[in-house]
Amino acid sequence: MTDMHRSKETIVPDPILDVKNLTVTYNTDRGPVYTVRNVSLQIAAGEIYGLVGESGSGKSTLARAIVRYLADNGQIKSGSVKLGGTDLLALPMSKMQQVWGSRITMVHQDPAAAVNPAITIGEQIAEIARLHLKLSSAEAKAKAIEMLKKMRMPDPESVAKRYPHQLSGGMLQRVVIAIALTTNPQLLIMDEPTTSLDVTTEAAILDLVRELLTEYKMAVLFITHNLGVVANICNRVGVMYAGEILEEGTVQQVFRSKLHPYTRGLLGCLPKITDDKRNVSLTAIPGYIPRMHQLPSGCIFSPRCSMVEDECKTVRPSLVEAEAGHFTACRRWEILKNKPELLMDSQHARDFTKHEEGPVVLSASNIKKHFSVSAGEFASLFKRGQTKIKAVDGVSLGVRGGFTLGVVGESGCGKTTLSRCIAGLEEATSGEIELEGELIPYSVAKRTPAQRKSIQMVFQNPDASLNPHYTIGESVSRPLVLMGLPKKEIQERVRQLFNAVNLPEDYINRLPHELSGGEKQRIAIARALAAEPTLILCDEPLSSLDVSVQAALINLLIKLQDSHKISYLFISHDLAAVRYISDWIAVMYLGRICEIGSAEDVFMPPYHPYTEALLSAIPIPDPDVRQERIRLEGSVPSAINLPSGCRFHNRCPRKIGRICEEQEPPWQNVSEHHRICCHITLDELRNLQSEVIVRQADSPREVRQC
Repeated sequence: MTDMHRSKETIVPDPILDVKNLTVTYNTDRGPVYTVRNVSLQIAAGEIYGLVGESGSGKSTLARAIVRYLADNGQIKSGSVKLGGTDLLALPMSKMQQVWGSRITMVHQDPAAAVNPAITIGEQIAEIARLHLKLSSAEAKAKAIEMLKKMRMPDPESVAKRYPHQLSGGMLQRVVIAIALTTNPQLLIMDEPTTSLDVTTEAAILDLVRELLTEYKMAVLFITHNLGVVANICNRVGVMYAGEILEEGTVQQVFRSKLHPYTRGLLGCLPKITDDKRNVSLTAIPGYIPRMHQLPSGCIFSPRCSMVEDECKTVRPSLVEAEAGHFTACRRWEILKNKPELLMDSQHARDFTKHEEGPVVLSASNIKKHFSVSAGEFASLFKRGQTKIKAVDGVSLGVRGGFTLGVVGESGCGKTTLSRCIAGLEEATSGEIELEGELIPYSVAKRTPAQRKSIQMVFQNPDASLNPHYTIGESVSRPLVLMGLPKKEIQERVRQLFNAVNLPEDYINRLPHELSGGEKQRIAIARALAAEPTLILCDEPLSSLDVSVQAALINLLIKLQDSHKISYLFISHDLAAVRYISDWIAVMYLGRICEIGSAEDVFMPPYHPYTEALLSAIPIPDPDVRQERIRLEGSVPSAINLPSGCRFHNRCPRKIGRICEEQEPPWQNVSEHHRICCHITLDELRNLQSEVIVRQADSPREVRQC
């Protein structure tokens, strides 16, 4: 291995966390695998350091090494880790256990996994206070209430008495943060803390973390794959790839200059909120992160780099200081800085001049899906019987041939239930579904073979679409077998489908566990294409994937739409992705559509207040972008006890009075193809609202200092 070194020893004066030349290995049947190699980083008090990179980059392994919580076959081979001057690697494990939970705390991606389901929230916080702060039972109970108040929990006394299953994901993550901060730690490690949350909940959590830093002068290591979150909350950022730091600097330095091709590649994968598929294609990073036991001999990024030259393949570049505090491990950083256009592949425009509007292929009118649930174990004693969950409650929409309708909204708004009703996987309670002008039955079992093949689905988890015991080729060929095609024709068609989704033919005989997440999702798309459908329902198809894989799949979906004239109903909580891929967008809230129109219209004022709040919560991967801060309190209400009047009134920042509480809002036509369901007049909305997202090109945001 070639030693990666910094050109100066100290970047941050008096750092709380000081990691130097840390190398981590795992003992395997193939010998030691170096998963983290010579990584150095420093974090000051009151500073948030973002660590970004694709899955498999070593981010979580680095965090576990810092706290000495590696798996049994893991070993810190070399380097040092100091916390407030204390050498953590020199401490006996008995002393290190005292550091855990007191001086170092962690917040993980899944808050439910971090709490005990059998103990109340208040008791879990109080337990930490008794153990580490040596408080009495009464003092610990008071401390728990105090911490919940700091988390801006409504009615903290009541929350303290609840169990984890009684809280939403966002509230539970606040509880985990409260537990982590109870001991006023020196270092807080947050490992993908907002990945599983809605965009509105994520924004509220990030605001909370930012505010808490003014009181708790701790160092924060913030691990994420979301570059928008990093631009929004972090002071400095390290870009990690295959176990090494390839670029590091302030957020402004890294996002503006991008002095490593990998950083440029990650940012190029992201759809900008102002772009759509008609004017530009995303620049995906080719290939995948190398396996840690099969690293290239030169620059570890060279096999995927568009700037590569012969010397890159043989010489490992050092991490050098390009400007004060800004480091990069690229031999050609000076050209990148001064003339990047000479070396980088630019995003290219698409030709949509021949993209004509097709006929309506799907028309859903007043679709309702109400689930009956028991009112309780003793419901019969009180004659309460059953109640209804109104998951979808009167949705009407249409999808035209060769076009994409995006559907957005928070979890619990009814998006997935709507798609399952259209697919026939759930039987609608009422309403009409027309496919190419023909009424179709609610149940997929009652639909004709032609109707079933015309509507296909791509799910969030591709493993749910693939039998682990069938080869990939067998899974893709299954719809063709059901269509009764001859064996020879099936084999040829499978090869064509693999070619269509950019997968080599030798994958046909592989099993699902031999493929990456992105490859599995390509197979799921190929399987959906096999039936030659008119409409594909895409339910969060990108949310579990890295940004590089997301970009490749978005480009693939658009290419297939253009060549096969397929229509998509595209469901996602990623508004930037929806804006990019969609021709039309419907905004759903609590079982109903509150705004619908062209993608351009929906993302420009006047907005429905709910749309406005969603847009303000998008984490934009650009530190020079200013966003209006509109934060929603609480989570989506239960679909059992629906609010009267406007369903959004109890969370709406634009609420105008009792009319919102008592009367259902009317539909208003903003333009021929843009409608908003709101009591506030369009003129009033125009006066109240401005563009939520504005780039500050001439007056960039002030650089945050730690």
